Amino acid sequence: MNNIKSVFSIKDLENLSGIKAHTIRIWEKRYNVLEPMRTETNIRLYDIENLQKLLNITLLHKHGYKISQISKLTGEKIPKLVKDIISDKSVKNHAISSFKMAMMNFDQALFSNTYNTLLSEKSFREVFYEIFIPLIEEIGILWQTNTISPAHEHFISNLIKQKLLSEIDSINVKTPVNSDRIYVLYLPMNEIHELGLMYINYEILNNGYNTIFLGESVPIKCLKDMKQHFENITYICYATVEPNSNEINNYIKKVNEKVLDETSALWLIGYQVQNVDIKLLSKKIRTFKTIKELVENIIS
Repeated sequence: MNNIKSVFSIKDLENLSGIKAHTIRIWEKRYNVLEPMRTETNIRLYDIENLQKLLNITLLHKHGYKISQISKLTGEKIPKLVKDIISDKSVKNHAISSFKMAMMNFDQALFSNTYNTLLSEKSFREVFYEIFIPLIEEIGILWQTNTISPAHEHFISNLIKQKLLSEIDSINVKTPVNSDRIYVLYLPMNEIHELGLMYINYEILNNGYNTIFLGESVPIKCLKDMKQHFENITYICYATVEPNSNEINNYIKKVNEKVLDETSALWLIGYQVQNVDIKLLSKKIRTFKTIKELVENIIS
């Protein structure tokens, strides 16, 4: 835990809040809204309280409050005002900020309280599409810019995964009503980012279809073995990192050659689909840009 990040640079604050570093400096200089520490070489550093305050200020500012007004508020007044103005229009930004703070502080109670509040007002599907997907996308950027550590990413991802598993468990007891096709969901070898795939599994099950969830790092041979047990298979592959841009097209060719037949299909989604050669696409092999697009093609 000694390696957990608790002090942030102004660039970290920019990445976490969406407010440009230049603007943060102006707010700080003109209005004293933040109180940074200084290194011996006069570099600004900010603690977790400054981060929390900036996230609250950002929400107020997006809600129409001028920074000159906000600067006159006391430290206790700002979070109270944030709570008072939360509406359908601002709940998304507030929830994402709360989840970020839960992540930065490894605060499971804050995560649960925020989630439960959202679920009292929205369906699980709305929470996932409106809050969790943008949050996951932001977390990816924060990780790439070294604003957060892998520990932060694992912490928040596992909490979201727990909620997904709970929802999936509640519908697994239902008997599928559509048995003409089965969906086999998997991550290719060396791919471990499974939240998106888990949500697709939830949507398919919730719409009364059969699924087999194989999870992460599945070799092609396992896909082939599924044909010994099932017919009319649609394989859904979520490729975020692997196969990489140099390997994705060869991977599709191998699956087509070794696995697919006249009754099966391969659907691909994830960051790497942008590198797929469109010449490889057919009725059997399709790519999707978003989870929503893929799900709509199943239930339509």
